[in-house]
Order: sequence, then C-alpha cells, then structure tokens
Amino acid sequence: CPDLCECLEAAKTVKCVNKNLTDVPPDLPPYVRNLFITGSLLTRLPAGAFPAQRLPDLRTLNLSGNHLRAVEEGALAALPALRQLDLSGNPLESLSPQAFGEGGTPLEELVLRGALRNHSVVLSLAAVLQSGALRNLSRLELADNGLLLLPAGIFTALPALRQLDLSNNSLVGLRNVSFQGLNQLQSLNLSENSLGVLRNSTLAQLRSLPALRSITLGHNTWVCDCAIEDMVAWLKESDQVEGKEALTCAYPEKMVGKALLKINGSDLDCSTPGDLPSQLQTSYVFLGIVLALIGAIFLLVLYLNRKGIKKWMHNIRDACRDHMEGYHYRYEINADPRLTNLSSNSDV
Repeated sequence: CPDLCECLEAAKTVKCVNKNLTDVPPDLPPYVRNLFITGSLLTRLPAGAFPAQRLPDLRTLNLSGNHLRAVEEGALAALPALRQLDLSGNPLESLSPQAFGEGGTPLEELVLRGALRNHSVVLSLAAVLQSGALRNLSRLELADNGLLLLPAGIFTALPALRQLDLSNNSLVGLRNVSFQGLNQLQSLNLSENSLGVLRNSTLAQLRSLPALRSITLGHNTWVCDCAIEDMVAWLKESDQVEGKEALTCAYPEKMVGKALLKINGSDLDCSTPGDLPSQLQTSYVFLGIVLALIGAIFLLVLYLNRKGIKKWMHNIRDACRDHMEGYHYRYEINADPRLTNLSSNSDV
C-alpha cells in the first residue's frame, strides 16, 4: 500500500484523502477497483499517470476536490475496466480530446460538477464527447458550472446516455442544444437555471425521446408572455415533468408567482405584436401608400385646374415684369446726374 494512503484489500479500495499528494502514487496495488485521491495538490494528469496494465480491474476513479488544471493526452488511456470517473471541484483549464486514448473508453459515468468554470475547457469537453470516445456513457453530470450556453451538438455522439444533469447553471436558452439521437435518455435535470421559455423546437425534441420519463424544470425564471403559450400547453398534456405544479412565472410583474399550469390565453397580453421590426415595416408600407395617394390627388387637382393655374402664372409674370421695369427706370435716373437734376426741378 502506498505511503499516505489507506488500502482495504477486502473491499478492493484504496483511499488517499487529504494527504497533499502532488502525483498519482506509482505503486498502487493491482487488486484495486475503487480509487479515491481527493483533497490533494494534484495539478495535472500527464500521459501514463496510471501505469499501463498495472490496474486492470479499476472501475471507480474519484479525483474530486484537487487542484487539477490539465488532463493531458493519454492520461486515462490505460484503464481498461474504468466505468466511473469523478473530476468534480477541480479548476480544469484543459481536457485533451485524446485523454482516454485513441480507441475510446468503456466509461459509463462522468461527473464534472463545478469543474467547468473555464469556457475553454467546455469546448474541450465538447470535442471529447463529439469524438465518439465516450459512446458508452450512460450518466453525465455537468451541474454547478455557471454555464450560460452549451456548444452546438455537444450531446450528438452519446447514444447510450440515460441521465443528464445540467442543474444549477445559468443556462438562458437551449437553442444550440440538440437532444436528437438520445433515444436512451430517461432523466433530464434543467432546474436552477435562467431559462425563460422552452421553444417549440426544444419541445418537439423532448416529445420525440421514447425513453424520457423525468424532466426537472424547477427554479427557472419563466417569462409569462405570448412566447410561453405553447410551453404551457405542453406542460398540461405532458406526464414527463416532475413537480410541474410548482412552476411559476418570474416575469412580467403582473404575473409574478402565478402557476404556469393555471395560465390561460386571456392572461397573456398578446395584443401587441412581439416582432417589432415587422411592425415597423408594416407602418412604413402604410405610410408610403398614404403619401402616394396624397401625391396622386395633388397631381389630379393640378391637372383639373391647369387653365386657371396657367392664367395665374401669366398674371404673376406680368406683375413681376412691371415691377422690374419700375426698378430699372429708377436705377437709370439715379445713375445719370442730369436726369436726377431734371427730376428734382420737375418736382419743384
């Protein structure tokens, strides 16, 4: 048994808890099936962290509560019996897409609670999941990570997934998330997020999952406007949502605390179109039609009064010509001194 560890041969378990280890002990007994290295100072899992062929029966590996920042290529490749991996509570920054080796892994449960605070490692995890290396995964826990959005298609290569926990994050929407192909999914936890509504595309996917029996949606910020009408109808007809009677509106103010199941169409203010750009476009078209009509009426009035307008224009022209001739005459008098004197004597 390694120093600083406790070995229980009868239970085939080794515990190295709160021992300030900086590396994985190299001399682990080959009989171990359950290995706990928690509360230590591990910062990285390099390639070969677990000696090849030395741990043929290791099924459960708990590395939670350490200081792991990097899981490098091949770090978990030499564990042919690994079924459960817990990396919770580590400040992960990088997770190599080849961490489990080239041929994949028989891993069935992956727990990453509070380990994905760094956005770059979320993208790394998506690459691992989409690579097909974890095709046998049946339980995935991504709770407590402050996730706002999930990478597109992150779950598309998990055909054996049965339990998916996304609780206690900050998810504001599921538009990028595809649940298609998760035909074995039985439990989906979306509680304690910032979801305002489930769109029709998401509702259609949830309806199509044949094995889905439990959906948890509590403690979200449901916005009770016209957009939630289809979701309310789905809630009323669905038997998948647990505790749906307790789901209440968070916005707008007049609807705060009202149960979603008790909402009727008359409760929702649907009189104002929700699509403001479309509304403005309609207004502009109507304004254009009105202006065109006014212009056509103006041209028609001009045409019907063309003779009067022509006579009026001639009168204005003659008046302007007489006025200009008067100005011209006075200018000639003022410009010639002789005419000026003559004008003065005639005045006398």
